[in-house]
Formats: sequence, C-alpha cells, structure tokens
Amino acid sequence: LQSAAAKIDEYSRDFVKSVPFRGSGSGAKGELFEQLGFYYVGPIDGHNMETLTEILKNIKQEHEDGVLNKPVFLHIKTQKGKGYAPAQQASDKLHAVKPKFNLPRDPNAAPPKPSQPPLTKVFADALVKEAEKDDKICAITAAMPGGTGIGIFEKRFGPERTFDVGIAEQHAVTFAAGLAAGGLKPYCSIYSTFLQRGYDQLVHDVALQQLPVRFILDRAGLVGADGATHAGSFDLSFMGC
Repeated sequence: LQSAAAKIDEYSRDFVKSVPFRGSGSGAKGELFEQLGFYYVGPIDGHNMETLTEILKNIKQEHEDGVLNKPVFLHIKTQKGKGYAPAQQASDKLHAVKPKFNLPRDPNAAPPKPSQPPLTKVFADALVKEAEKDDKICAITAAMPGGTGIGIFEKRFGPERTFDVGIAEQHAVTFAAGLAAGGLKPYCSIYSTFLQRGYDQLVHDVALQQLPVRFILDRAGLVGADGATHAGSFDLSFMGC
C-alpha cells in the first residue's frame, strides 16, 4: 500500500516537473498553469529578496497598466528554516521565529522546575504499550509526528505500522476508515483544529459506517503560543453531533 502511494505521488510530482517552463519573469508561463487560465511567473528564488521585490513590482505595474487581465500564478521556491540549521533539519518544528528563541541561558539562573509530562507524550507512551500487546494497532498522523506523539510510536514500530499521510487530514480520516474496515485498529492523531478539514470524512466514512477508528485530538481548546489558527475551539461541538 505504501509503495503504491509513493509511486502515485512520484508520478504526480514528475508530471508537474516535466511541464515545460518558458523562462521566468515578464511573460513567462508554464503550460500546465496556462491551460488553467493563469499567467505563470517562475520558478523564483524566494530567498533573493531583491529579485523577488522587483518581480512583484513589475506584476503590480502590469495589472495597473491593464497589461495583465488574468490571475497570476507566482511560483516561489524557498527552503524551510534557511540559514538556521536546527530549523532546516526539523521537518515538523520551528516553522516560525519566536522571541528570544536563540539567546544564551543565564548560567546564574535557577534551573527550571521539572514539569509533568505533556499529554502528547502520555498518549504516545500508552499507545506504544498497547501496541506491544496487539499487533493490529497502527498509528496515523498528518505531517505532525512530533506534535502528536506518533513519532514516538514510529521509533518503536517503524513505518510498517506508522503512516504519515502529509498535510491531508481528509485523507488521514478516510485512510483510517479503510484500515479499520480491513480489521486493523488505527489510532488517528491530528491537531483538533485541523480535524475540522476532515469533518465530512469523519461523518460519512467513519461514523455512518460504524468503524472503530480512534481519534486523538491534540491541542484541544485554547493553545496560547500556537496562535488562533491552532486553537481547537470547536471539537466538543462537532465531535458530539
């Protein structure tokens, strides 16, 4: 199953890569995007601010002059965390810079008080214990193995029982339903706010089919530093329907 999914993903990516791009900048288009009605510009190095700023100015001017009368598809390539090695190496962390994120710690400061383990780790450790006794248990995440605890499960059981479907929560829910229909016991761990994307699948593919999928909603409630987009404000309402 994983092999087939990987081949489909590879084919899709190669298809887009194989589309002939006729240069970049003014007048450039990719044929795939041109057929969809876009004015294509790119690919552009998103870390070259001088070039990027100039291109944005040109596009704005062409719109104002009436030269452009269609949507613009601006293809900008960037590298996550460029210039800061820990961010470049972490696939699911350090997406944004926080104040004082890299300041040296005061050697005279009192050591931090030990805190209780977060719910994410408590869940992950408990799931590992259960999975050691039941080989039908598997785990699913949508591009957040570290944030949901599924990474701990994967370290113990490997990719044979752990599935990261990428940023595709709808697929994660339906995929979990398929595994459950096949006799497995999937644990689908997703941030509460992002499970909203898969509500239709939750209702039609899991609930109506009465399939035993276990959902673990991380970051439920108000989450503070993660911001409003990550607050799981509605899970009690939509999961209770």
